[in-house]
Amino acid sequence: MALTIENTGLDFTPMHERMASYVDENILSCCATLVMQGTKIVDYKTFGYMNVEDKSPLQEDAIYRMYSNTKIVTSVALMMLYEQGHFKLDDPLGKFMPDFADMQVLTANASSADDVVAAKNPILIKHILSHSAGLSYGFIEPDSVVDQTYNKTINVLSDFSLDLEEFCAGIAKLPLAYEPGTSWRYSVATDVCARLVEVLSGQKFDEFLRDKIFTPLAMVDTDFWVPPEKAQRFITMYAPTDIFDPMAPGLVKADDPISGQYNQQRKWLSGGGGLVSTVSDYVSFLQMIISGGEWNGQRILKDETLALMRTNQLAEGVSVAFPMWAMPGTVFGLGFALKENLQAGDPAGAQDEYHWGGMAGTHSWMAPEADLTGFCLTQRMPGFWHPFSHEFKAHAYAIAGKQ
Repeated sequence: MALTIENTGLDFTPMHERMASYVDENILSCCATLVMQGTKIVDYKTFGYMNVEDKSPLQEDAIYRMYSNTKIVTSVALMMLYEQGHFKLDDPLGKFMPDFADMQVLTANASSADDVVAAKNPILIKHILSHSAGLSYGFIEPDSVVDQTYNKTINVLSDFSLDLEEFCAGIAKLPLAYEPGTSWRYSVATDVCARLVEVLSGQKFDEFLRDKIFTPLAMVDTDFWVPPEKAQRFITMYAPTDIFDPMAPGLVKADDPISGQYNQQRKWLSGGGGLVSTVSDYVSFLQMIISGGEWNGQRILKDETLALMRTNQLAEGVSVAFPMWAMPGTVFGLGFALKENLQAGDPAGAQDEYHWGGMAGTHSWMAPEADLTGFCLTQRMPGFWHPFSHEFKAHAYAIAGKQ
């Protein structure tokens, strides 16, 4: 679907020139940026290529691997069931998924997965929506005891052989990194949310999303795979030749758009990172969120539910923390990271900004104080929290943010 750009007279040339430079310098193969004031699109621009081998220009309807931008969709799906009265946020997860009823927690000085004690408190549903359950991922801190234990059981980046039920059965056998509700750790919790959607709704996760979100919002290209007739619109993904320097030039192919990971239907319907989408599709989803849960006459969530999702769910003193990405002043709600405290250099309008993004460089953020939303995309693995996304945001606030 073609996007309508409002003519505001704003000059986005400085942003466009800077984004183009990332492609010109062979740091990114492609880039797309979109800015909204309210729900009105005031700028949309594509840069670079569908693939660097033949330099075919990036298409406006190109299909992207969304990775963890999927998490916001999954969180909305589960909160739809919350609205319908299927659960309370303080309900134990084990009430609906018994495998998670009696968890073990690693001791403070654990040297192996055997160093565990019984959890004092249950995992609550609000914990899996806020990454505070004690679950982990396996690749964020690979030398830790918990991630080494995960890596012996799962590989969320390359093993697509399990369905959500099988995956969660395996995860429930692993020890927690900490007592539920006492800390924050990025994790497979949103995949557990996806399985909970299946349990509560009686539908497969992809069917639920299609029926309740994608079809109502006309998200016609959003799915867990790319069928052959759409493969020509699927962007090649690249990895940097120097993984430790995000600004070093040089790219190597990481996933093929014709014969890659997404070119056949898979059992693994990852609620944490499985979707592909287009700018047009995902913007419809963002417009629904910005406008209080309704878009184009389709009510997905109540405004008060979205307000609840933007409320900090972490224990006092706990904040978002990664070993490799700095997010000072950030806490977590029900599916969104939340800017709780402005930092030096942050625009005033960034207060209460809520956001999340994907590993291959897709990122969406909404700033109510500035009446501003930004959406930037590339296909670089890894590309999350890349300098291009920070520069895009700085330009967007300076050019289009409410002063």
